[in-house]
Amino acid sequence: MPDSLSARLRAAIAHHAEAGRTALAAPDPITYADLGARIDAAAGAVRDWGVEKGDRVGLIAPKSAAAIATYFGALQAGACVCFFEPGLAPEVVAEQAALVGMRHLIVAEAYAAQVTGRALAGLDVRALDGFSSGTAFAAEIGPRDEAMLLFTSGSTGRPKGVLLRHEGLICNATGVLRHTGTGPEDRLLHVMPLHHTNGVNNQLIVPLLAGAEIVLMERFQAEAALDHLRTGGITYMTGVPTIYARMLPLLRQGERFPGLRFLRCGSAPITPTLHHQIENTFGVPLLVSYGLSEATCTSTMNPPGRRRIGTIGTVLEGQNVGLFDPVTGRPVETGREGEIRISGPALMAGYLGSTDQPIVDGWLRTGDLGRFDSDGFLSITGRIKDVIIRGGENISPALIERQLAAHPAIRDCCVVGAPDADLGEVPVAFVVLREGQGLDEPGLKDFVRGSLARIYVPAQIHKLDVLPVNGVGKTDRKALRSLLVVP
Repeated sequence: MPDSLSARLRAAIAHHAEAGRTALAAPDPITYADLGARIDAAAGAVRDWGVEKGDRVGLIAPKSAAAIATYFGALQAGACVCFFEPGLAPEVVAEQAALVGMRHLIVAEAYAAQVTGRALAGLDVRALDGFSSGTAFAAEIGPRDEAMLLFTSGSTGRPKGVLLRHEGLICNATGVLRHTGTGPEDRLLHVMPLHHTNGVNNQLIVPLLAGAEIVLMERFQAEAALDHLRTGGITYMTGVPTIYARMLPLLRQGERFPGLRFLRCGSAPITPTLHHQIENTFGVPLLVSYGLSEATCTSTMNPPGRRRIGTIGTVLEGQNVGLFDPVTGRPVETGREGEIRISGPALMAGYLGSTDQPIVDGWLRTGDLGRFDSDGFLSITGRIKDVIIRGGENISPALIERQLAAHPAIRDCCVVGAPDADLGEVPVAFVVLREGQGLDEPGLKDFVRGSLARIYVPAQIHKLDVLPVNGVGKTDRKALRSLLVVP
């Protein structure tokens, strides 16, 4: 059979089943043998439904063994599968399905009431519990066949469908496995949503290929996550900076977690100050990584045992990451800043429902600015579209955020550009203060001025109780900019 992610998963699951390993804790243990049988049955049921190779199938369900088995069953049947964000209005589901040409939708009972009505009349909707009793089936799938659909966050406009192939899923999983050394002795705490690329690619596919056990949390709750770390034998966890920041105040003084090897962090920038706080409090390394849905999931990661704070790590095997002058398009020298671009088999096949195609001459243009050091560790220095142009001078918000985050009164911060009649744009900071601290705007401005040039000093500093975040935990800069708009 040609190589595919489904074929590799099927072989790995069978191997781990022979060893008697447990795949999911959900909440009753699901063995690899049981999971493999459930995936085979779901694949047969999807085929009997009339789904053909390449058809796009959506899934709306809580994080559960049934949802996971059906997802990989549909993939094994040759479908191109997508987890929708739970709780979307029927009109939004219908719009996204039409955007990518989807005609089949599987829905768990918990969300059945939300997918009724005229808006979804064009979709063939079936209940999740109807996919547990099919006859084992595996379609013949190749590496270039369509495998997965993801939707971008839509923070800059209407969502776009990201189309991924089997070879991209294989490339990502292989690189992450070799970088992290994940194996059967590992136990992952799964806290990320399934409609996010990391929730499937790095927190389902990678551990299942490795024979690890996955502890499922339907949604992140800081105290519940800490309880799992204290008693659940967790060896690693993947999250975003916001997740760890919310856990920090709840940890006991000097607390340590038996078995915990490392924490992983991605999807949003993290300041060195917060990075140090997390490592010092949890007592294990924090491995920062970087990637985009358009390149499957992860392209660079800090290796365990030699992480470098302030960087997003080294390039995963099987991928190419280069830096290019965003104006001339020419590669830049080591040590020079340039736009991060990615090439290789992990790249998406393209966007669906959009004429915007960021892959040019085989390179994905990320819009992020970065710099490699002499050891191959990459650091993000800013984002092209987030650069604040003050009187013709480019200002990176990340530089200001890094300085503010080092102030003892600041727990979290974000800097955006605000319109200015004279200078065009000026930096404005939003800060979350530590408990018991008051906003000393002149003092914070002096603190920034102590390390950065005058142009980097925020024109205004606003206090918030919490920074707004989007569905995957990234700080929502668009929401912050909207606070600056005068009605």
